[in-house]
Amino acid sequence: MAGKSSATPETYSPSLTGQRKKRPPILTDSDWVRPDGRSLHQCRPAFLRTGAVNSASGSAYAEFGNTKVIVSVFGPRESKKAMMYSDTGRLNCNVSYTAFATRFEDRAPETKDLSSMLHKALEGAIILKSFPKTTVDVFALVLESGGSDLPVITTCASLALADAGIMLYDMVASVSVSSLGKNILIDPVSEEESYQDGSLMITCMPSRNEVTQMTVTGDWSTPKINEAMQLCVDACSKLGKIMRLCLKEAATAPQD
Repeated sequence: MAGKSSATPETYSPSLTGQRKKRPPILTDSDWVRPDGRSLHQCRPAFLRTGAVNSASGSAYAEFGNTKVIVSVFGPRESKKAMMYSDTGRLNCNVSYTAFATRFEDRAPETKDLSSMLHKALEGAIILKSFPKTTVDVFALVLESGGSDLPVITTCASLALADAGIMLYDMVASVSVSSLGKNILIDPVSEEESYQDGSLMITCMPSRNEVTQMTVTGDWSTPKINEAMQLCVDACSKLGKIMRLCLKEAATAPQD
């Protein structure tokens, strides 16, 4: 894979159910049909918008299929805690789900783990020295959980940071894939995550061609994981272009 990587493989399971469901008996690996009709290597259409929360320093809304996320950024603001430890800025991340975000039979993932993962994904892209002794707070709220929640949260949070004027080395885009038998499904929905044999998520800075985070679960062969990584990197590159276009359109839009 091209580009340098500072990523450390970690373990994270994005399945909302906590248990893998039995695969539908009428389907085999060769005739798997995705619930939303996409091809195996086709991402869901991405809708992105900045300025979703007027009271925040910056904000963004992201909608990938049925996965809907809103992120608010506050700061930089003075932080006694940051002043005690370092002359660089401090980043705080919090992820939460609305009460109606998941289906009745599902449960939301551990938000503490998601908050930690989001922090790791964003911290390397932020120029912390640009806001010394202050804190930037990122609040992500999942309005509807439709699968691939963490990649959507990360992408939306990066857009919100840019909207807040926080100095970044590059935008951060994130994409995940699921392994299902011999197939690799990109940008899986909740149902596909519940059937998956393994998952892989990559977070990267597309313009710098640098992977900042990679998480892997399940068993992967070397050829299969290489294919999955390349799929994610290519998708992140395309997503990065959409994110930059969103910022450009927001900057040129007439002010009320």
